[in-house]
Amino acid sequence: MIRVLVADDEPLIRAGIRMILTSADDIEVVGEAADGRQALDLARSLAVDVVLLDIQMPVLDGLSALAELPRAAPAARALVLTTFGERENVLRAIAAGGAGFLLKDTAPAELIQAVRAAATGHAFLSPAATRHIVDSLAAGPAAARGEAARRRLAVLTDRERQVVDLLGEGLSNADTGARLHMSEATVKTYVSRILAKLHCDNRVQAALLARDAAL
Repeated sequence: MIRVLVADDEPLIRAGIRMILTSADDIEVVGEAADGRQALDLARSLAVDVVLLDIQMPVLDGLSALAELPRAAPAARALVLTTFGERENVLRAIAAGGAGFLLKDTAPAELIQAVRAAATGHAFLSPAATRHIVDSLAAGPAAARGEAARRRLAVLTDRERQVVDLLGEGLSNADTGARLHMSEATVKTYVSRILAKLHCDNRVQAALLARDAAL
């Protein structure tokens, strides 16, 4: 059973997330927190597997809590819930090592999938979240970033480049497979190979390279 802690300062949001997650047979919501400090205390005492963290919370915001989580509960993985309104928040969330990034209007099935992925040590980035991250980081010296990205992507085969380009568009594995006439399992294999070749930790980093290369 996957033990989950939900941290959000809005009771209705917490109740909605609890209802969605408890509909899955393998997920149990063991606690709720209204601020980041409470989330850290509960993560430590409840031995949770996954923490869902809202960014905007009182006392201690979600990003600060995310940075402290490895010390409070080393085994817990964090999923960040946000609207991705600010570029700085996105950068901090990526740097702090969140296991996933989800918009608050994420579909219920996708939320459950994200929790399962995080619990097994995998990063989960919804297509919508990927697009928001890529778009928010698209500003800056495009020419220099583009040249650097193209050099890194040169190690990929043509097929791998097709896959990473679709990551840059924010497509899921299933949608990428449909576009390229491959099974979802095959796409997952390609994504793992691409991340290893590019020395990327997750899909977002690969997506950013693809977007930069196209600028």
